[in-house]
Amino acid sequence: MKRIVLTLLGIVVGLYVAACVALWIAQEKIVFAGGPPPTTEPKDHGLPGKALFLKTDDDVRLYAWLVEAERPRGAVLLLHGNAGNVENRVEHARAFREMGFSTLILDWRGYGASNGRSTEDGTYRDAEAGYEYLVRALQFEPARIAVFGESLGGGPAVELALRKPFGALILQSTFTSIPDLGVRFYGWLPVRLLARVEYANLAKMPRVPLPVLILHSKDDQIVPYAQAEALLAAALPPKSLVTLSGKHDEAQFFQRPEWKTAVGAMLDNMLRGKAAR
Repeated sequence: MKRIVLTLLGIVVGLYVAACVALWIAQEKIVFAGGPPPTTEPKDHGLPGKALFLKTDDDVRLYAWLVEAERPRGAVLLLHGNAGNVENRVEHARAFREMGFSTLILDWRGYGASNGRSTEDGTYRDAEAGYEYLVRALQFEPARIAVFGESLGGGPAVELALRKPFGALILQSTFTSIPDLGVRFYGWLPVRLLARVEYANLAKMPRVPLPVLILHSKDDQIVPYAQAEALLAAALPPKSLVTLSGKHDEAQFFQRPEWKTAVGAMLDNMLRGKAAR
């Protein structure tokens, strides 16, 4: 009997260790689920603009779309979430264009038509490449640039706010950290010990020297609304949290009046300088 118990215990321990090893090895594939290459360009959606490639400081080639406003008041760097590609966010760019803003949407390395392998540090470099294109190639003043981070894209957006000057930070459906999120789904494993991908957004928020707008749904089944509240509490003023409704991957947030009102007000205040500290 004792031998049977020890054997079963050994099997359980072995399976647990195997699960830990699997999470350690596969976590970047879990976090970064890139979509296929786009099959359209902005013009196919009735929008002025173009597809282009950006080069990062470590020589990765990123695919991006520039959607141009007629007489741009400023620019939005749209850092999208997991899965999909630039064309899945084209309606966000349309909404920003209606507000008078040109939009640059880039696909992370390993996503869409971008090359390279997705990593946390890599996405930080990718976000910087998008920022530099807006500032250097298109000559937008940093104070007239807003960075919009959606879900996973909120991590690079927060990090970019610590590295570069710009006008406003907008976060939609963004988490406090990957380990915090991982505990929700793999709580039976030592997630915090095994985590190699961090995106420590909550720890960084008190150092973000920008006005912050957070958009989050109470119906979010992936990132709890409480994480948005925690990000808000950690941010410096001026800051605000706007409550949405719908699932985490709700595609039509940008059509909601509360979304348009909040984002439009943030962008207007940015241009008027009222959002500055």
